[in-house]
Amino acid sequence: MQGERCPDFTLPATSGKTFTLAEASKPLVIYFYPKDNTPGCTNESMAFRDHYAEFTAAGADVVGISRDSLKSHENFKAKLELPFELLADKDETACNSFAVIKMKNMYGKQVRGIERSTFVIDAQGTVAREWRGVKVPGHAEEVLAFVKTL
Repeated sequence: MQGERCPDFTLPATSGKTFTLAEASKPLVIYFYPKDNTPGCTNESMAFRDHYAEFTAAGADVVGISRDSLKSHENFKAKLELPFELLADKDETACNSFAVIKMKNMYGKQVRGIERSTFVIDAQGTVAREWRGVKVPGHAEEVLAFVKTL
């Protein structure tokens, strides 16, 4: 996907907004995460929150995407005081476009879920960088360092 034009999508967002990728006019960090209120997803969202001012200073915005409901997202966003929008992908539109749905092992069972992944989309709508199978510690910092090179 890296180097390719980013597939457009429109999803409901927190704060009563609708997010359309084609309307983004500056670099964008999109992080896909499995589920609201789980330890890894909470830590990842807090890391992007803690560095959000640096992302915006570098000219980029951040959005998080999972298959959770908008209500779940609103609660998660409020609880963590996230300054960016979370997008609800109940129909897996964006998940499928970015090929982040994978079979995963959970408690010895195969389950279909989101593979933690992050994409940086440049101002021209091209996938400038992608990370798949993300490990949370240090990840937001690595993405920020890349965004600063754009």
